[in-house]
Amino acid sequence: MKLTYLGTAAAEGFPALFCNCQYCTIARRLGGKNVRTRSQSLVNDDLLIDFPADTYHHFLQNGIEGDRIRYLILTHAHSDHLYPKDLSMRHGAFAHDMRVPTLTVVGSEKTLSVIGAAPRHTETVTVKAFETLELGAYRVTALPARHMPGGEALFYVISDGAKTLLYAHDTGYFYEEVFSFLAERKLRFDMISFDCTNVDLPISDEGSHMGFPNIGRVLDRLKEIGAADGETTVFVNHFSHNANPLHSVLCARAEEYGYGVSYDGCTVEF
Repeated sequence: MKLTYLGTAAAEGFPALFCNCQYCTIARRLGGKNVRTRSQSLVNDDLLIDFPADTYHHFLQNGIEGDRIRYLILTHAHSDHLYPKDLSMRHGAFAHDMRVPTLTVVGSEKTLSVIGAAPRHTETVTVKAFETLELGAYRVTALPARHMPGGEALFYVISDGAKTLLYAHDTGYFYEEVFSFLAERKLRFDMISFDCTNVDLPISDEGSHMGFPNIGRVLDRLKEIGAADGETTVFVNHFSHNANPLHSVLCARAEEYGYGVSYDGCTVEF
């Protein structure tokens, strides 16, 4: 399985749009891996996770042929993860000779309500927390995220039959029922991508994002129930400009834990 990180920042991007703090100033000067767009990832070449306004830029930067994407799974309806207007470009005069005629869009009921009626050449599929869907070669299980109260935010387990990915964005410390569910299903992850919005800024386990300390506590629990082990590839992703997400700084911190650090265009094969 292959995971490509297309956008790796929190909602404001990095450097942030209107910010002149020391971190954003340095990021503008250094460029490269320090420039982070809004959150989006691609599994293999046909399953897209989230759909921010930066999607068009992501496709151009990474040579992605959008008409080949078969599935789009949505975590939640915050604007840095869902910009529904661009879905209307998938029909008529805007899109000729598409090789995949219908894009399947998956999300919670409240997330899909932001899209409204499915645009032409798309279909919407509602998924609930702890429900599993078969999407072609993929088996996708939705889990409840500690994020966006009342907004039915989800994160996902994605398996292709050979490898299994836990894509845990945007969420704080996992709910106890999530740990119980994973233990009961005896799931084991080959790769985990963790929300690390806060990096080293303190945030409670009741918060809606995580930093390194929260991730460590989640990972300890996952190892206790056999869902992760020493062979699991762990990456951190989704960084706020307030937390100093300069790539060299993040790499130095993540090395202490044995984690990888995402950047825009980063591809991980596992």
